[in-house]
Amino acid sequence: MIAHNLGYPRIGSHRELKRACEQFWAGNIDVNQLEATGREIRRTNWLTQHAAGIARIPCNDFSFYDQVLDMCLTTGAIPKRFTPLAERPQTGALDLYFAMARGYQQQGFDLKAMEMTKWFDTNYHYLVPEFTADQSFSLTSETIFNEFIEAQGIVGTAAKPVLLGPVSFLLLGKEKEAGFDRLDLLDRLLPVYEQILIRLQALGADWIQFDEPVLSLDLTTKQQAAIQQVYGWFHEQFPAINVLLASYFECYGANLETVLALPVSAIHLDLVRCPSQLDDILKTDFAQQQTQLSLGVVDGRNVWLNDLANAQQLIQRAVDALGKDRILVAPSCSLLHVPCDLDAETNIDPEVRQWLAFAKQKLAEVSTLVTLFAHPDDAAALAVLARNKQLIANRRQAARIHKPAVKERVANLTAADAARNSPFSVRQPVQAQALDLPLYPTTTIGSFPQTESVRSYRAKRKKGQIPVAEYDAFIETETEAAIRWQEEIGLDVLVHGEFERNDMVEYFGELLDGFIFSENGWVQSYGSRCVKPPIIYGDVERPAPMTVRWSAYAQSLTPKPVKGMLTGPVTILQWSFVRDDQPRRDTCLQIALAIRDEVVDLEAAGINVIQIDEPAIREGLPLRRENREAYLTWAVEAFRVSASGVQDHTQIHTHMCYSEFNDIIEHIARMDADVITIETSRSQMELLDAFAAFNYPNEIGPGVYDIHSPRVPTVAEMVELLQKASGVLPARNIWVNPDCGLKTRRWPETKQALINMVQAARSVRETVTAFV
Repeated sequence: MIAHNLGYPRIGSHRELKRACEQFWAGNIDVNQLEATGREIRRTNWLTQHAAGIARIPCNDFSFYDQVLDMCLTTGAIPKRFTPLAERPQTGALDLYFAMARGYQQQGFDLKAMEMTKWFDTNYHYLVPEFTADQSFSLTSETIFNEFIEAQGIVGTAAKPVLLGPVSFLLLGKEKEAGFDRLDLLDRLLPVYEQILIRLQALGADWIQFDEPVLSLDLTTKQQAAIQQVYGWFHEQFPAINVLLASYFECYGANLETVLALPVSAIHLDLVRCPSQLDDILKTDFAQQQTQLSLGVVDGRNVWLNDLANAQQLIQRAVDALGKDRILVAPSCSLLHVPCDLDAETNIDPEVRQWLAFAKQKLAEVSTLVTLFAHPDDAAALAVLARNKQLIANRRQAARIHKPAVKERVANLTAADAARNSPFSVRQPVQAQALDLPLYPTTTIGSFPQTESVRSYRAKRKKGQIPVAEYDAFIETETEAAIRWQEEIGLDVLVHGEFERNDMVEYFGELLDGFIFSENGWVQSYGSRCVKPPIIYGDVERPAPMTVRWSAYAQSLTPKPVKGMLTGPVTILQWSFVRDDQPRRDTCLQIALAIRDEVVDLEAAGINVIQIDEPAIREGLPLRRENREAYLTWAVEAFRVSASGVQDHTQIHTHMCYSEFNDIIEHIARMDADVITIETSRSQMELLDAFAAFNYPNEIGPGVYDIHSPRVPTVAEMVELLQKASGVLPARNIWVNPDCGLKTRRWPETKQALINMVQAARSVRETVTAFV
């Protein structure tokens, strides 16, 4: 039995990668300095895992932006619009790479970034591969080989290359033209993988991890056959290479029979998300095979201390059936989704801190479990186990976690608490009269750029270096400047800019009971964008108003409507590390009631437009269809509970980004938000097809400006997008807005983009001769 790992956080324990990338993009460091930062992070990660006793250590799990984008570059799957840039002699590999991720608008080029979407049901975003019918592939990057050689020099034969499997790579992509199936490109793609394996084998790789996370989905017969084809072919061509097939986030489900028949050396199981699949496998004739099982018994998605005794029981069942030699022990998935090191935390409440484990500590849990089986009398491991049992028991009994009044309020919810006073058809004209907005009203999603001075003032306030009055005066100045500028350019519904907020979830968590926070608990969301999720340890309630002060102040400055800005209950749940000692539904409804109280207070303060952001509602959708209805029922209920305490004249907005809506459009309609704003610019309004086909009745703001790129869109291209929207939606229901909040952008590009957006809306208005 050995300990291994599927992947490790790549941002650095103090976000070194984020800072280096942003300095590189700003032109403050060169490519050699950026690559040096990458090497140091990789070196630290490999040494950390080696010191923890991990016997097979992943390499090629590092990325400067995204692992799927890495595979695009590796296989030459470069969108055709980037070909002229790629062919310039002065374009370096990283220049092209970042242009594909972020767009490129300089030196005569105006290239749109690749589309981005959520990685399964996580808050990590990946770049979506783009495929055409005449797609060709070629090996165009040396990164895999260079990093394997690097890892060998540090951890020797423990180095294990990690590759995104070819079937997942194709299925995670998108056909950019009609008339073909991207899976039919497999025969063209496999020769590139063959080249990769030939070179890795020559370099001494004996174990290679292939990630095929699409095996957690409901695959078709054709897709299952593709898995059989690929791994049968790998075995025929490379019998000396041990293939570890990894899927995670769910059971194999109906794909299990296909997977068990594959000629691979080891199969990874996510036993945190789906412990029952171990027994499903052991009921088959798997015991008669030689394939090893990788048991993912340590949670790679959450920060709670692992219940070692429970993990022992799972491992023991496998050992009894297969023997120790066929067992590998690992986290449930890559540790990319958790912070680096709990040892970096000094201010977390001591009682809660002892119940936590970050990536480094999870490695220790994996190693301890292996030691307990390899050396049952090991005194140190037995002491760890005893301490673990005590901590698990203490957490279950801790009085601070449970609040009877909060639980009672959830238990007493009725259908009336999740319903507006009137249907949308009645509310829409009431709101139109109250707000008096033009056709194609313009707004933004909420946040404006957080400048260095804004971040500096917030840091000083947090450290107690400036008094509250001075900080509040600064935020008032920033807010008023934002209101005046929005009035100047002619936006119709304004926002206060959120200068007082750090992160859209962290801000609320700091003001709600039941949350704690880390200092360095950062995880990657996409590229250089890192978030520090709150930790929900107990029952949640709102002790006092959270946003009323700043929304009311902003509204007092202007006769135009100002949106109150809130984060919705499902998104707060999804983007936090959630307690695992009660159903997620119960925690979500507790949050919903806290947000409901805030919505009611905003309305009482004169805020007549209130946005409750739910970008994560699609993200939380279970990967298996059979589990989706139950989730969607309570997720929609939670949103409606949060939004339904107001009168008809108050307009409720929600925002969703980087989601596919086709299979949940009915449930989005059941949310009954008066206005939904969505990401559509990178997908060229493709997402609207689902709303149009469903005949979605409420108002929609399809994003016309990709805020995840520094590129400034022209008036003409935004007009074109709005015209596309007008072709499938009634004009009276269309809003004009960016894809998402603008916090991560800089003011110069933001101002020009929004000026262009307002002009685009005016241009389209002029073409509308009647209220449709």
